[in-house]
Amino acid sequence: MTELPRPAQEKAATLRKAHVAGDPLVLPNAWDAASARMVEAAGFAAVATSSAATAAILGYADGEATPVEEVLAATARIVRAVSLPVTVDFERGYGLAPAELVERFAATGAVGLNLEDSDPPTGAMIDVGEQIDFLAAVRGAAVSLGVDLVVNARTDSFVRRAGSPEEQLAATLDRGVRYLAAGADCVYPIGAGDPEVIGALAKGIPGPINVAYGQGKLSRAELAGLGVARVSFGPALQRHLYDRHGSALFSAVASGENPFLL
Repeated sequence: MTELPRPAQEKAATLRKAHVAGDPLVLPNAWDAASARMVEAAGFAAVATSSAATAAILGYADGEATPVEEVLAATARIVRAVSLPVTVDFERGYGLAPAELVERFAATGAVGLNLEDSDPPTGAMIDVGEQIDFLAAVRGAAVSLGVDLVVNARTDSFVRRAGSPEEQLAATLDRGVRYLAAGADCVYPIGAGDPEVIGALAKGIPGPINVAYGQGKLSRAELAGLGVARVSFGPALQRHLYDRHGSALFSAVASGENPFLL
């Protein structure tokens, strides 16, 4: 049996306990070792990655276009760079069978992962029964291997616009309940931004929910009041940083200005 060393097991437990409805865990997603160290230095409780931001750093498009070997290697570098628990946006598992997924992922030292329920290249929703079986198999493999993983089950009905708004909400509630029963620790209804919808999800899903911060339409306090347990940023911070500061710096160099005066 392959077991995580005790420090990793403790990090997994710490990460799981940090998901508290009404007092959300805030995760400003990193994309490499340097940005992960910034997250740690700023005093956050854990480091999360963004698949889109990591793919951009590695020279690929999002949607599982990055070879899984490169994703795992990038994850291991982040884990080595910080002392915090690390949770990874692992898309839909990069085609790995559950046992191989758990074994190879655990070897990086990361203790949490997002697994989504739409096909990354096409955006098509995965049949709910198939996704339940997948999540249950991942949890079963983790138990068999002695690995404690915090599974954040992303559900994509909102972001994929699968049906009417009412159908999206109903499907998200149904999937969320069933994903928790299959072994997920948290449910991530990506694309949910309306306060009434978020409140309905927090009440209807019997476990922690993760909401994307988006452009800050709702403050952390407002999200806490709605019962959210986890707030993440996806690739937004990387894009904001590069768009606002990176372009200005390189433009200054190109025009002969001193970029350090910006």
